Amino acid sequence: MEEDAGDRLNRYLDGLGKQLRDKRQRASFAMYALGLLSDGERKSMEPIAARACGTPDRTQAVHERLVHFTSSAAWRDEPIRRYAARYAIEAMEACDGPIQTWVVDDTGFLKQGKHSPGVQRQYTGSAGKTANCQIGVSLLLATERTHVATDFRLYVPESWAQDRDRCRSAHIPDDVIYEPKWALALNMIEQAVAAGMPKGIVLGDCDYGNKTIFRDMLDVLGLQYAVEVQSTMVLRRVGKHGKLGKRLPVAEVGAGLRRELRTVTWREGSKAALYSRFARMRVVVDRDDGLMREPQWLLVEWPEGAPAPTKFVLSTVPVTTSLKQMVRTFKSRWRIERSYEDLKGELGLDHYEGRSFLGWHHHVTVVLACYAFLVAEHARSFPPSARGQNADDTFVHAA
Repeated sequence: MEEDAGDRLNRYLDGLGKQLRDKRQRASFAMYALGLLSDGERKSMEPIAARACGTPDRTQAVHERLVHFTSSAAWRDEPIRRYAARYAIEAMEACDGPIQTWVVDDTGFLKQGKHSPGVQRQYTGSAGKTANCQIGVSLLLATERTHVATDFRLYVPESWAQDRDRCRSAHIPDDVIYEPKWALALNMIEQAVAAGMPKGIVLGDCDYGNKTIFRDMLDVLGLQYAVEVQSTMVLRRVGKHGKLGKRLPVAEVGAGLRRELRTVTWREGSKAALYSRFARMRVVVDRDDGLMREPQWLLVEWPEGAPAPTKFVLSTVPVTTSLKQMVRTFKSRWRIERSYEDLKGELGLDHYEGRSFLGWHHHVTVVLACYAFLVAEHARSFPPSARGQNADDTFVHAA
């Protein structure tokens, strides 16, 4: 008899449960996961408890159980996230082909007060304004048409890390120190490589691409990349026979490529094809250590009507890579924003109301586990032949 989605969910939860240490934790995890997967609008602990127990007189006790499970129970996030990632990737690769890209980025979690761990007043794209929020740094793995978020880290600003009393009041462990966003992303990437996740080209914006050590470590890990950099970075153009040109900022190098611009379409949008003008060249990044690096690509985007280039991308993809493929690869970063929409809108990624550093990560772990299951179900139910070459590949719109 063919296995249905309910059977697969039960088997999946059993597999996740084996990563936990006792029956009580497994039951709480399953209750929390089913609450996130339910149709309820609010995915925080109290509404989940109310839906789970069915009777008002038991809601408080179930709520307290979930609070303990997320905020203080001793279980590890990494094995759960690793199991969930492998589950989704197996289905994705079986239906859509190999993993092609890894995307690093960060997103805001709006908060009413200032006492939750890592909260500070800053601009966040989630609200389109300056507000009290936490920042989570994430890693996403993608095939040509499907994607799954596999890891998250809560960013603790330097002002927080230096105030240990404030950290303790927000239940931030004493061994958690300040790490910039790029370092959190690199840590997730290193763990994914160590866990044997299928490699892909690493994509990221300027917050990550500008950091020399970030790019160098990707080289060490054997990962290609296509990362955005700022216009002030200094480069040397690689000419014929490997001859290096003058030291010039990226903006000046890009401005010299006007005659080489080509129009490239990278995908079909919801209303029209998405396209722009691009050019590229081989360059060497100027370094203070005096060591010669291998040449790499500089990809420049210069939209029609713009007075100057608007984006600059450094990439270590092979020299044989076509311009069209390079553009499509870098532009696939849009997947991370779609993933954030699904994680927040459908699974309550940003609904955690506790004030615990551990609790935030535990909540996110259950969300990622639920997301992995839905991604796998979508991959099985909507193979490329059924959804078309350019169809939206998210489980939300496919339901």
